[in-house]
Amino acid sequence: MNLLDWPHRLKSARRKKRLVRKDYDKQLIKLDKHHHQLLYQKRHLPMIRLEHPYQRGWKRLFVLRDDVRESEKGEFYQTLLEKINTVRYHHDKHFKRKKRRRWRYQYEEQQTLHEVSTYEWFHNKLNLTDIEKRCFYPKEECCVSHKTVETKYVFAEAWRFVLVVKPHIVYEVKMVDELLEQELAAIDNYIDNNHLWYKIRRLTNGRSYDRWGNTDKPRYNNKLKNTPLYAYEDAYVE
Repeated sequence: MNLLDWPHRLKSARRKKRLVRKDYDKQLIKLDKHHHQLLYQKRHLPMIRLEHPYQRGWKRLFVLRDDVRESEKGEFYQTLLEKINTVRYHHDKHFKRKKRRRWRYQYEEQQTLHEVSTYEWFHNKLNLTDIEKRCFYPKEECCVSHKTVETKYVFAEAWRFVLVVKPHIVYEVKMVDELLEQELAAIDNYIDNNHLWYKIRRLTNGRSYDRWGNTDKPRYNNKLKNTPLYAYEDAYVE
């Protein structure tokens, strides 16, 4: 009997392997989506009010000076402080940090108000009004990691606020779902033990490396890449 006369063609061994591999990839994509859903559920679990609050270390933050609070613009600066305030937590009341090399010496960690980035400034992520924006001035800083000059907007009258240290009292905690934690742990163990993160990132993102990193090998780097045509002509004339 001729196999070509059959209504359905038989699958070759190569096609069978390819279908099995595609099915396994689909299962990994489905597992990754389920993993993201579980993380979303964990992140949006409600907070539970504690019957007996307890102190967990100390916190340091900025508050208004007494004379500024009693002035006419006390409410204005209080509203602005809520947008640019920074909070630090530590187990020690003195907020001492150990140096990396000389562990015997300690230093006090510096704390400043939040410096608004360029993205936050132009997109108004902090919901600053026009009057509040007048209280900031631009400051340029050199970013060593990106090798660029970044512009940040700093509050000009920082003397209106003072640093205070207060006990960090915990009044509520995040609810814990044991079944959700067990399912997340089972998925993480399966992916870690089989070393599947590389494959999942390649299937979901199209690449397994950092999209912002330079992955071109030095020997294959093209110096004329993304160079306009007039640059070629100037180089030829010289």
